Amino acid sequence: MKANAIFRFASVFLLLSGASWCVSAESPPADGAALKGLADVKVIYDVTTGDAKKLLSRLGLVEETRESIIKQGGKPHFILSIRGPASLLVQKDESRIKLEDLEVAAKIKEKIKAMSKEPEYQLNQCAVANRYLKIKNEDTIPEVKVIGNSWISLAAYQNKGYAYIPID
Repeated sequence: MKANAIFRFASVFLLLSGASWCVSAESPPADGAALKGLADVKVIYDVTTGDAKKLLSRLGLVEETRESIIKQGGKPHFILSIRGPASLLVQKDESRIKLEDLEVAAKIKEKIKAMSKEPEYQLNQCAVANRYLKIKNEDTIPEVKVIGNSWISLAAYQNKGYAYIPID
């Protein structure tokens, strides 16, 4: 009988201990204070970095941000405004990409292709940047829309309430 009582006590102790471990498991931090009262989160990313590894990493952070906003009940509206050296990484012609960056550039294009299928993204390439870099507009990958002047776009969207985040 004494052994039975010890067994029951041990079972209850383990059950309660296990339950407390489950309850005390940390959940990822949330952004409730920042998102409070917002249904839509509008961001325009100024994408200029020509560093392929950095750009791939930042695109991953943009995706993580989108997913986190959705999980927390918000609706993201993200514009990626590509210009400057980043323009070379979204072109069909890879002849001007450093040999050591070709594999990463291919991953960037895959990621952009996946992003283009999500309704929360708008992907733009600056025609002025293309002209300065001697890139034909038609050489921009099809998932990215060529627009006239990204400075106009950046200013206009900020005037429409989009937050500005540089990726340089």
